Amino acid sequence: MERNYLTSICLIVGCVLLLHFGCQTQAAPPENPDTVLVEPKSTRPGEGPAVVPTSASEKAEPQPESNEPTPEITFEKVVYDFGVVELAQTKVGEFKFTNTGNGLLKITKVDKCCGVTAKLSKKEYAPGESGTLTVEFRSSPRPGTMTRNLHVHSNDKAKPKVKLTIKANTVAIVDYEPKKISLLFKDENAGCPEIIINSLDKKPFSIKAFKSTGDCITADVNSSTEATEFVLRPKVDIKKLQKNPDGLVEIDLNHPNSSKVTIIYDTLPKFKINPPMLIIFNAEPQKPIKRDVWILNNYNEDFEIESTSSKNDIIKVLNQEKISNGYHLEVEITPPVAKSKQKLFTDSFAINIKGNEPLGITCRGFYHRGT
Repeated sequence: MERNYLTSICLIVGCVLLLHFGCQTQAAPPENPDTVLVEPKSTRPGEGPAVVPTSASEKAEPQPESNEPTPEITFEKVVYDFGVVELAQTKVGEFKFTNTGNGLLKITKVDKCCGVTAKLSKKEYAPGESGTLTVEFRSSPRPGTMTRNLHVHSNDKAKPKVKLTIKANTVAIVDYEPKKISLLFKDENAGCPEIIINSLDKKPFSIKAFKSTGDCITADVNSSTEATEFVLRPKVDIKKLQKNPDGLVEIDLNHPNSSKVTIIYDTLPKFKINPPMLIIFNAEPQKPIKRDVWILNNYNEDFEIESTSSKNDIIKVLNQEKISNGYHLEVEITPPVAKSKQKLFTDSFAINIKGNEPLGITCRGFYHRGT
């Protein structure tokens, strides 16, 4: 019995020690020092608070408010409509803006746009200060609606890039015919037609001046006469036209919505040279090269070549043959001795035609790489 009593005592002491050690283990702090214990609300009646590990670094900390000044660009309008605009006219508009923020506004760039030029008087604006972006718009030479976009870049963090839109409806307020003048040397007055100018909006106007390239085309105008339509009868000076076979006719008007009419003119030349230029590749000094040249008359008129000449004595005529509407020339090109590191040579070949302006051909030769 005494042995049984001692055995019971040992069992009781062992249980007490085991229970004490388990309590100490449960109460020990977690190994992660950043982990804390929180007690969320119980989700079921009678259930005690649960222990949930949460990282201390995840605790939300209030951020201090920034006191840094902030600029803000505010435009009165972002679309500018020029409305109805005459063909090929220049118009000016304005986009007004204000720095509505509390920091210094800096405009860093205004993007370029086809047909539109933008100008700023300065690039920095204090809080509350206003500015103007001036835009100069050149309308199209053809009728139609047009839309262009500009982008303004600044240090406004909320709106670093603002799009501005420009609109216009291009129309012909003053019409004219012909749109192009084609002239012929063989015709009377070079075949120049009448020029008719009329006001589509029926507003009377006058012609202030009539001008042309080289003054080869003229017309009588009276700047004191007003009308809604004019018929002009141009006169062509053939000698001046030979020196200026291609150019412009400019007619200045005082119409309230149109200031000028511009007409392109060209002239079919009397003569055609084929090829128009002599080009030689892989040329070797003093080694002659033969080429064929044709001089033709566009009006099928007979003519005579009086002489030919070479400016640098590089080109000479080996044979001259008369054909139905011109001449066939066989020429010889002799490249000159190349100077140090010289890569090309040039010459001008002149053809003097009786009773006409001389014709010219340019020659360009490129030496062989080993030269």
